[in-house]
Amino acid sequence: MPAEAVPAAREALLRRMYEVFSTDERDAFLERCLAPDVDWPNMLDGVRLHGREAVRAYWAGQFAVGHPLVRLEGLRLDEDDEAVVATVRLGMRDASGEHWAGTVEHVYRFGGAGSVTRMDVRPGPQDR
Repeated sequence: MPAEAVPAAREALLRRMYEVFSTDERDAFLERCLAPDVDWPNMLDGVRLHGREAVRAYWAGQFAVGHPLVRLEGLRLDEDDEAVVATVRLGMRDASGEHWAGTVEHVYRFGGAGSVTRMDVRPGPQDR
């Protein structure tokens, strides 16, 4: 999936976000990439989270029960030419290594300051 149409600042922010998600840099970077009132999906409980602290707690909960992995496979603009769609492969790391599952699409919306204001998850192309 080409990323040429994705604005450079948004592409750089999302690429860095996926790079640091599984590292100790995650919390510090959260402040730079997510709007203070970000709207984020809690996929485990099927509800929406609001605010950076809620997302931070959600991520901490995920890492408390395992080591989730996300591998960015592509970026493109959505059909509205505003949102950015990240195709990602999901996985988990445990004592026996990395285990990869299918792909999903993370759909990001941005505010005037360039930070993420909303993220949604939808099935990957293979599941539609």
